[in-house]
Amino acid sequence: MAAQLIHADAALAPRPIWCVSPLNWRSVASDLPAPALAFAEASGFKAEAGALLVLPAADGSIAGVLFGCEEAPRDPLSFGKLATALPAGDYVLAHPPANPRLAALGFLLGGYRFTRYGKRPVAAVRLVVPDGTDEADLRRTAEAVALTRDLVNTPANDLGPAEIEAAVRALAARFDAQVSVTTGDDLLAANFPLVHAVGRASPRAPRLIDLFWGDPGAPKVTLVGKGVAFDTGGLDIKPSSGMLLMKKDMGGAANAIGLAQMIMGRALPVRLRLIVAAVENAIDGSAFRPGDVFPSRKGLTVEIGNTDAEGRLILADALSLADEEAPELLIDFATLTGAARVALGPQLPPAYTEDDALAADLARHGAAEADPSWRMPLWAPYASMLDSKIADLNNAPGGGFAGSITAALFLQRFVSRAGAWLHLDIYAWNPSSRPGRPEGGEAQTIRALDALLAERYGA
Repeated sequence: MAAQLIHADAALAPRPIWCVSPLNWRSVASDLPAPALAFAEASGFKAEAGALLVLPAADGSIAGVLFGCEEAPRDPLSFGKLATALPAGDYVLAHPPANPRLAALGFLLGGYRFTRYGKRPVAAVRLVVPDGTDEADLRRTAEAVALTRDLVNTPANDLGPAEIEAAVRALAARFDAQVSVTTGDDLLAANFPLVHAVGRASPRAPRLIDLFWGDPGAPKVTLVGKGVAFDTGGLDIKPSSGMLLMKKDMGGAANAIGLAQMIMGRALPVRLRLIVAAVENAIDGSAFRPGDVFPSRKGLTVEIGNTDAEGRLILADALSLADEEAPELLIDFATLTGAARVALGPQLPPAYTEDDALAADLARHGAAEADPSWRMPLWAPYASMLDSKIADLNNAPGGGFAGSITAALFLQRFVSRAGAWLHLDIYAWNPSSRPGRPEGGEAQTIRALDALLAERYGA
């Protein structure tokens, strides 16, 4: 990352950053060096949110930086703008914003760059860790977000099911976790028929990845991720425009992996399980077809209404496996439906749960961490839309109504024993850059969930 945190005693003549608003601008201005104030006034600086002005000293060096901050910020990560907008050097918050921790986190997240295929020169900018903030926690969070973004940003030619498995194995090796993987036709013998059906047409074998970490006697927290490395749509093929971002269809797996890293990095006293169903939804003579009927791990039969609704199929088997041991908390992440984006856009993932306390906690931590989601209903009357005339369920009801809700209701049929279940229909992508959130792959809801889990189970 181009943006880094640094201790005050290691900083080299750090330049002050004044966080200013229309309410405090006059007070801050009265303390500025005369040449800097004159330059600000000549430049017509207004202390509006996001306004940035580098102030010169009398000798031509940088005297400091003015940055417009809201008293009650709508975007606590707005300091992410500074990671790429400032000249190289060390900086310190001379007049801190309302939330210095999120300001520092936004700064770190804004410095992220995906550099696997080419490096673009950026200024090396370092920020003195604000007083009262936990530097190790900030670094742990930024590292997990970067891992998530890297996985989503990597194109499918370099990130298939095997490479998703490798990412989980690397994480397991780092934290002394155990991993088992079921691959290819072994999925049938191990009773993962839906994972096999979706992935069998690809030359890159489908797999079910299962990681365990922590004290077996501790509360069980299980994460499940949709890992579709690339989605053509199958025989119900997508148009070319619909495939352009399908490298990100493993965004659910990436976010589950990122949250798993945060949990283990925090040494949270839980028994963590991470399950990733990793496939490529490809097309050849063995591809599953509309109208086919398959058994599931849970025993329910599923008629295929659309091969482009493959994510819920692989999640059905993965959730069934997770549910068998009745975890205290079961969370799944999936880039599941376009309907979710139509309803709430790319920044606000729908969250589904019947646990009111869990929903309230997620909303509270989402607001505190600037990592939002929005609770949507598991509207029982819509369950009839999933009816099939020849099987227990149809994976893709016609009509187009309530697509995100019916997908969640489909998944709910495969969870019965977990203490609480949360389904997150994430986008995992920033269509355009915002402060702290560069265009490209994104971690969504994992910072809020990390805070929620720390509150529930203790660090």
